[in-house]
Amino acid sequence: MVRTCLRPGPVVALGLVLVALVIGCASPGSIGERRAPLRHLMGREARSPEELRASIGWLDIEAQDAGRGTITSKDLIEFAEQARATRKPPVPFPRKSVLIVTGGGSYGAYPAGVLVGWTAAGTRPEFDVVTGISTGALLGAFAFLGASEDCELQRCYTTLRNEDIYRRNRFIPSLLSEAFADTAPLAKLIARTATDERIRRYALEHQKGRRFYVGTTDLDARRAVIWDMGAIAARDTPEDRDLFRKVLLASASIPGFFPPVRIPVTVDGKRHVERHIDGGTTSSMFFAPPWVPPEARAALPSGWLYGSDIYVLVAGKMYPDPAPVKPRAIAIASSAVSTVIYDQTRSDLHKVFLLSTVTGMNYNVAVIPRDLDSPLASTDFDPVEMTRLFNAGAEWARSGPKWRITPPGYESGEGVKFRAGTVLTDTGRGAPRGELGPPKWPLPATVPPEK
Repeated sequence: MVRTCLRPGPVVALGLVLVALVIGCASPGSIGERRAPLRHLMGREARSPEELRASIGWLDIEAQDAGRGTITSKDLIEFAEQARATRKPPVPFPRKSVLIVTGGGSYGAYPAGVLVGWTAAGTRPEFDVVTGISTGALLGAFAFLGASEDCELQRCYTTLRNEDIYRRNRFIPSLLSEAFADTAPLAKLIARTATDERIRRYALEHQKGRRFYVGTTDLDARRAVIWDMGAIAARDTPEDRDLFRKVLLASASIPGFFPPVRIPVTVDGKRHVERHIDGGTTSSMFFAPPWVPPEARAALPSGWLYGSDIYVLVAGKMYPDPAPVKPRAIAIASSAVSTVIYDQTRSDLHKVFLLSTVTGMNYNVAVIPRDLDSPLASTDFDPVEMTRLFNAGAEWARSGPKWRITPPGYESGEGVKFRAGTVLTDTGRGAPRGELGPPKWPLPATVPPEK
């Protein structure tokens, strides 16, 4: 064991960084800051929410021409389709479906609604592979078992409150401990939902060749770890069922906010203990191919996945909503951390798009629409706000989902701003329109399960 001693100064500094992480939790949906007026704090520097929204369209027109896209959206899609066509095998293989769910805390209510609405639309497939990180691991656990879990999925993402997920620790003592909150409530919730009976269902589906993977991060090794949850369930021992639940808890353990989860491992006969935290620390999402028997893998052609589908459910927006940041070190650090994580999510979406192009798979992405207000932080579990997000996702899916097929940066208003000075023009794009049209409000409080 390595013991680290910290002087009071570094301890306080570390505490401030952790607070920043807590406020801006590591997830794509974490830019849900409260939009309270800040002019009394910031004086003339403050910009109103209206000005911030308008700032999306403030451009240096002449300089922006230098930043015009080398490849247009149309050219990109045409190239991708041509590349995919080259992967078409002479004899088609069975079409597969891979579901990828990102982290995002309470913002997971939107993709949860997408799944339930997708069931109601009658077009939701049985996924051959489900991968999840953080809240995506919890959500993916329901998605893997199919539409029979929709009612439980809806309950979890529309009725839970903060106290059902965590208890905040006292502030000063928590600076010298592992976390600002205790996840005992979440551990109990996972134990109630990941019952022995459900875990045996994962084992049965695993034996059929379907796969469910969950991502965590080894805190000390600073590396991503991907767990084959069906293989764990298939061993059918009390220890493995406990491991199954621990992995789900670890994947959602936001570093600094929630404590790491200790997982014993045996290496060459020697017992060690690893500490695992939120999988979103190392990656916002990951792809895993459908399972193929070992004896058949050598004979697979390069295009065996041609025509199969990748579905990515993002628990957040593609780009964060503009929001005023208080002139305080913690608030600035929080906003910066969240901005970095949004960028990581977009980068990972690019990787998945490239993979789909090379393999010949179809790329489909669902995100919270730009014009859907999402004012809560990802660690605020407010049933009213989560129900609103859930209903919006369900409505989108029930009405016939219009999946995004382009990677980030190829839709209107998503480009980088180029400037040669500070004299700008308002292009009128400050109030972005959602790609999918305006939401149909009011929506019912819940979505009835499929009969």
